[in-house]
Amino acid sequence: MTSSLFDPIQFGSIEAANRIVMAPLTRDRAGPHQVPTPLMATYYGQRATAGLIVSEATQISAEGQGYRDTPGIYSAEQIAGWRKITEAVHAKGGKIVSQLWHVGRISHVSLQPNGQPPVSSTAHRAKAKTFTAQGFEDVSEPRALRLDEMPRIVAEYRKAARNAIDAGFDGVEVHSANGYLLEQFLRDSINDRTDAYGGSAENRARLPLEVMRAIVAEIGAGRTGIRISPVTPVNDAAVDSDVQGLFNYYVDQLSLLKLAFVHVIEGATGGPRDSSPFDYAALRTRFKSGSERGAWIVNNGYSRAMALQAVAGGTADMVAFGKLFISNPDLVERLRSGAPLASLNAETLYGGGAVGYTDYPSLVKEPA
Repeated sequence: MTSSLFDPIQFGSIEAANRIVMAPLTRDRAGPHQVPTPLMATYYGQRATAGLIVSEATQISAEGQGYRDTPGIYSAEQIAGWRKITEAVHAKGGKIVSQLWHVGRISHVSLQPNGQPPVSSTAHRAKAKTFTAQGFEDVSEPRALRLDEMPRIVAEYRKAARNAIDAGFDGVEVHSANGYLLEQFLRDSINDRTDAYGGSAENRARLPLEVMRAIVAEIGAGRTGIRISPVTPVNDAAVDSDVQGLFNYYVDQLSLLKLAFVHVIEGATGGPRDSSPFDYAALRTRFKSGSERGAWIVNNGYSRAMALQAVAGGTADMVAFGKLFISNPDLVERLRSGAPLASLNAETLYGGGAVGYTDYPSLVKEPA
């Protein structure tokens, strides 16, 4: 039977009212000590008609932060702040998962505990910028993680997943994309290690897979998903020398875990969908063969027509939209009815208050 973008779906332990996903969107509006704010609860609550909301990227530790005013999920105060957000989403019938994030080398010493260097798979600095108190600055030179630190990184991801469940999230999405820490290990264009976490594809995938297994053991596969971006060049992440082979292996291993979903960025994040040749259908086949109930979520530049066709044609189970959800809090209804879409105010994307955040209008004004 043909599925529709607006049909309900169950994937893992999560039941969604439709197949439209709000993608993770960094907005830099967390409060002091990286604590989520009541304004953030309003923002997410406004968008709760999405079948699934993936929260903005949320650092698993103080070391994991790479941009100013991004939220964490490692302190009791942060967990309490997120609980207000999950309650706001659930009150309107929505579902929300926390995107767990460690930026690795995409950071600046001013954002790190005690001004320490960021950590990564490598000691080579990325040709990239980050958002600090001074505005956009070049990222700092990292240091390579030692072998004896790998268990700590895994434990921090595991604890963050437990914290997310304690905060009321329906699950987690592990950020393994866009040139951040886990992808810094995956890609041989970044990972120059010669130990058990470098060299072969199996070694480079070791840390990400250790993280995923630990999280599944902690909160269950049905509440665990992952985001991948096989060919995106953002954050100085050049394409792997055998990108298809690497991600075929990675997804084969992920499928064994029976995850709730894989969220794949097709092409260059926020850019061309055909930036580099890649067979996404092969990955979907590999994942679905192992995770019968797992959802394959596609992302990057999808129009209404493309999204409808992807689900109806069976090439995706769900479709994620990013910037369209910023300016259209009622995006689901606009897609359903074919109504015009509101345009985005790019000047208010990062930092600030309610303007360009919670003041975008809906087609039907909500009662006070």
